[in-house]
Amino acid sequence: MKRVITITLILLTSISIGANSVRHLSLDEAILLARTQSLDAAVALDELRSAYWQYRIYRAGLLPEVNFQATAPSYSKSYNSYQNSDGTYTFVRNNYMQMYGKLSVQQNIWLTGGTLSLNSSLDYLKTLSGDKQQRYMSTPIALTLNQPIFGVNSTKWNRRIEPIRYAEAKANFLTATEQVTMSAINYFFNLLLAKENVSIARQNLQNAEKLYEVARAKHSMGIISDNDLLQLRLNTLNARSGLTDDESSMKSAMFSLRSFLALDENVEIIPLQPDTLAPITLNYEQVLQKAMENNSVTKNLERRRLQADYDVANAKGNLRQINLTAQLGLSGVDRDIEPTYDRLNDNQYVQVGVQIPLIDWGKRRGRLRMAESNREITASRIEQELLNFKQNLFILVEQFNNQRTQLEIAQEADTIARRRYKSNVETFIIGKISTLDLNDAQVSKDQARRNHISELMYYWYYYYRIRSITLWDWEKNSNIDADFEKIIKRR
Repeated sequence: MKRVITITLILLTSISIGANSVRHLSLDEAILLARTQSLDAAVALDELRSAYWQYRIYRAGLLPEVNFQATAPSYSKSYNSYQNSDGTYTFVRNNYMQMYGKLSVQQNIWLTGGTLSLNSSLDYLKTLSGDKQQRYMSTPIALTLNQPIFGVNSTKWNRRIEPIRYAEAKANFLTATEQVTMSAINYFFNLLLAKENVSIARQNLQNAEKLYEVARAKHSMGIISDNDLLQLRLNTLNARSGLTDDESSMKSAMFSLRSFLALDENVEIIPLQPDTLAPITLNYEQVLQKAMENNSVTKNLERRRLQADYDVANAKGNLRQINLTAQLGLSGVDRDIEPTYDRLNDNQYVQVGVQIPLIDWGKRRGRLRMAESNREITASRIEQELLNFKQNLFILVEQFNNQRTQLEIAQEADTIARRRYKSNVETFIIGKISTLDLNDAQVSKDQARRNHISELMYYWYYYYRIRSITLWDWEKNSNIDADFEKIIKRR
């Protein structure tokens, strides 16, 4: 029975251990996973799709629109008022059925902002009381023009604004993808640093226990004092407590990275420290040029400037409104359907509508002044935002160029601090330094190791931050681009 229980426990333990799979994850793999399956990447894709369909709607508005309208049938049996020739009114009874169909093609005129439509219709009317006559009216062709004379040409302005808006959305998507990369870098290095802290804590605990045992032997021989022995015992307890905290922090960091990358919760991630660095030194003028060419900020500023100009033009057009409506076509009426297309008559209609405010207490003029003031405010804000953009970019380039040196210093300090600590441990064992000196060496070693990991994180963070602003791959020396049609249609 004991043997059966033992085997069962071993099997259950093996199953429990096997449930957690280990995955060694490099920085490049983490970035790839973040770009393809993270929630942030999905949000960026949804925003791109929304902008894409908005642009498609704009493009469709430039093309002819074909519509079919029909009423089949319409039946009426009611009384309506009717005015006699002597001016008196009476009520007449209506009892008829009507059917109607119209096919129309409508096109916005890019040059003038008007609308041109081509219509063809057929109307059928049959009385259901009295002599029960039926009549057909055909309009084989009717050309209609609606044209504002002084109003703003919205089609013309949209042709300038909407392509910039879509280009801005595409640049935003690429920037968001790079920002997903920066988030992945943060989560990845948080786990890497947490894992390094656990490794440091375990090593410190082993060293503390070893040194405490040596100190106990020395204390029994009267070589070290009670104070030094108690200090080493306290170091052991602190190291054990620190290891517990660091292990908890590592689990939290691993959970965050797993969630961000949408990995299974049973996967244990082992982050691999990146060894290679891009041997790049950036020139601010080149970085600024690429940013001005590719970044969504510049497209956003251009679109806002055009939008402010459009608002002013629209306010000017509303000062007076003159609309022209003209129709030219042919119509026929008969009892049978075929003669309605044989005996056609001119069907012409012209209307010019004018609306000019005589007294509006300065309302329209005030709207124009407000639009002009808003345009000046927008221009000032754009100038300030552009200045801030350039200043922040300059600082970022300087930080990146300096970071390689900072990383080299941190790496050398890490090596020296570890060698110093190892030497101090050996010196303490032979009794030539105090516990205070040993503790100082340990603190310096741990801090130097953490600084090394942090400086490595900042290096990659600054690099991808510059990539997200310039949308330029500085390693390959090429644009960061994408097949947007393929991405949008991807499910």
